[in-house]
Amino acid sequence: MPYNLKKILFVDTVHPTLEERLIGLGYVCEHDLKSPKEEIEAKINNYFGLVIRSRFPIDATFLNKATNLKFIARSGAGLENINVAYAEEKGITVFNSPEGNMDAVGEQAIGMLLMLFNQLKKGDLEVRKGVWDREGNRGLELSKKTVGIIGYGNMGKALAQKLSGFGCRVIAYDKYKKGFASPIIEEVALETIFNETDVLSIHLPLSEETHHYVNTVFLNQFKKPIYIINTARGNNVCIADLVVGLKNKTVLGACLDVLEYETKSFETINSEELPNDFKYLAQSDRVILSPHVAGWTAESYVKLSSFLADKIESSFS
Repeated sequence: MPYNLKKILFVDTVHPTLEERLIGLGYVCEHDLKSPKEEIEAKINNYFGLVIRSRFPIDATFLNKATNLKFIARSGAGLENINVAYAEEKGITVFNSPEGNMDAVGEQAIGMLLMLFNQLKKGDLEVRKGVWDREGNRGLELSKKTVGIIGYGNMGKALAQKLSGFGCRVIAYDKYKKGFASPIIEEVALETIFNETDVLSIHLPLSEETHHYVNTVFLNQFKKPIYIINTARGNNVCIADLVVGLKNKTVLGACLDVLEYETKSFETINSEELPNDFKYLAQSDRVILSPHVAGWTAESYVKLSSFLADKIESSFS
């Protein structure tokens, strides 16, 4: 099939550099940002490639209809919404672009932690009201703390690199990766994470194994109270158990860019069904919240598309 007949369907908005690069390679790019999944399914057999963020899951039913599809390009890191194994069985290559937003995620994690340690949210709100409470806003230093990272992929590595200038000790555990120790990171067993961590940062994909990975049993294994950062997936952390930890001071504070109440598209949360545990988080001075924007920078928006274009060009040009 000549390139001018190879059509790419964009079902989510991504930076235009991806489309520009694909057009330069001779592809025809079309957009359908609103049709329901069933309508996309009905016509997906007409396309060579699919570009998506997280608008809807790509399951076996969808893939069975994609008889001419050769690749799926996921703008972002996580692939839990795509049945990757079945896609590969069907001869469909799945690309993602974690390299594009790993620096942004690392910076967000540190920003949230510094905001929590230095009580910047509380202090800002108080000063705006004319309250000048210096002692009540005394902070903590990241220097000399031990930061434990669970999951040492692109995001975990980027965080370790960002932390290297803060004078803290950085340790990491990854069940599926070995031999990654370097001057900026100590590779340790999970037991060491439990014994020595002051600040824990989660960098796990979402799977059956990692759903509610952080729960009461997990938290009770730490030898001292910890701070928690989650910029990975909301369902990695059981919020009900986290709230218990915050109440009993097993957890001293939390930085949460993601929540288990998010929809699968990550675009909204189920705001009408938020439980009392969420209300506790929302009212706590020991919790920093953001709307799944770690990795959501002006720079990463470009890089996510650029890395996808590189991979598509390398595989299909």
